[in-house]
Amino acid sequence: MFVSSRRSTSSSGPGKTAGSEAGNVHLSRTDGPAVAKRFEEIEHTADAAIKAYGRSRKVLFENAAAGMFSFITDIRKVRPRGEILVRTTAEDIEQLMVHWLQELLYAYDAQGLLFSKFDVNIRGLNLRAKARGEAIDRARHPLRLNLKAVTYNNLVVDARAGYATVVFDI
Repeated sequence: MFVSSRRSTSSSGPGKTAGSEAGNVHLSRTDGPAVAKRFEEIEHTADAAIKAYGRSRKVLFENAAAGMFSFITDIRKVRPRGEILVRTTAEDIEQLMVHWLQELLYAYDAQGLLFSKFDVNIRGLNLRAKARGEAIDRARHPLRLNLKAVTYNNLVVDARAGYATVVFDI
């Protein structure tokens, strides 16, 4: 089991549907009953992008993280065996989203960790969260996209409307 703690401070700088969890708001209808989405991949010309859904900032940030890792691998196969603690602050909610996702992407890049479960707590513009997952096992975790960065390009975080749009550099 790994336990790590990352602390970040503020800085400046520039589909597929997942299963239902409490706090989701976006419903879609296919052949059966309406199903709540956590996130969906959206079209983007050169990069990868998601639209995450949630009735609260907590759920919105958790679903954005799940959406980001869904580009990297099938998160349904990532077991929550260990956790890291992420603390970060920002000057606005958009920057807080970027910091949160950048911290997770750093743990993936630097430590070879994948995450599938998230527990986010936000007070004002301070985030404290646990990300649960495990080290990459190439037999169980075929890697899809190599995300290079979380961008501010077309970034929208609208908790009142219940969605966030995030673009990733690939």
